[in-house]
Amino acid sequence: MFKIRTLDYLGGMKRFESDLFAQIQRRGDGVSGRVLVACSGGGDSVALLVLLWALRKSLGLELTVAHADHGLRPDAEADAEFVRQLCRGLDLDLAEASLGVKAHAAGRGIGLEMAARELRWDWLRQEAAGTGAATVATGHTLDDHTETVLIRLARGGGLGSLRPLAPRQGVRWSPLVECRRSALRDYLRQRGVPWREDPTNAEPFTARNRWRALLEEIRREAPDLDRHLFETHRQAEEAQALAQQLVASWRGARWWIKEDGVIFAAGAWAEVELRWTLEAAYRELGRPLEASLLRGLAPWLSGHMRTRRPLTWGNFCVSPEPGNRFLHLRQGDPMTGPGYTGGSVGSVPKE
Repeated sequence: MFKIRTLDYLGGMKRFESDLFAQIQRRGDGVSGRVLVACSGGGDSVALLVLLWALRKSLGLELTVAHADHGLRPDAEADAEFVRQLCRGLDLDLAEASLGVKAHAAGRGIGLEMAARELRWDWLRQEAAGTGAATVATGHTLDDHTETVLIRLARGGGLGSLRPLAPRQGVRWSPLVECRRSALRDYLRQRGVPWREDPTNAEPFTARNRWRALLEEIRREAPDLDRHLFETHRQAEEAQALAQQLVASWRGARWWIKEDGVIFAAGAWAEVELRWTLEAAYRELGRPLEASLLRGLAPWLSGHMRTRRPLTWGNFCVSPEPGNRFLHLRQGDPMTGPGYTGGSVGSVPKE
């Protein structure tokens, strides 16, 4: 069993902890009372546990630790024993579980990574409820945020990808979202706390691991990439929130949802206004539209906001309501017959 060095003679570490405390206060994370801390034994989760332990009195926290063995690595028992020693050194209760990830993946027809996540979170929620913890703390870092954003952008996530990782999401609390992985390891070294390394994190069998390797090279050229990207995402989130508020303020006057479609007030609409309104409306309808589709649909619809006959674009149909003051946009199977203008999703049909 190892001991955690005290803060009395290590002002640098005290500053790191005070910086984290200030971040939590500034964000208004609103966490207190009993917290279940998920700890794998890796550097991020060990730093999370030690930092929360150091700040427990300032934040009003009662900590319990949870460790899951996914049954995927030969070093799993050594990881578990390491976490046991850490908890003994901190005088914290530890809950453990062995998860049948391979069987779950085979039964559900999903990958091991997704199966592990499903089982782990099912167990963490149950354990939190059983211990009276309203929150599960996880070791997500600023590096994780950067990796997640690039993965989503590469898959065509659009503006929705440019959102900072939420420190609170349901039961999950990620207080380290503004901390770099390297800084957390420096903190542990100063504290005299070891951690376990998972060698599979360096293997290129997941998109995240491949991006992680690419980012190591990029950060040599741009050391502050993660911090600048996070700030950019904050600004994008603020701009998106303002746009969504504006669209919501138009509801009932310029647009509203009717049955399986959207009603628009006939007249002049800018393409960007239509894009944001369509995105909001179809998300509420449970059929969110991809950004590339909106780029084609919005300009076509903008050019036909005064139509007096039904028109179609791909599998969208717009038709005037009685009195020609409003247009009804529906989505369904491609239309034929009078008023069908042809065309396909992603291109403006010919008149």
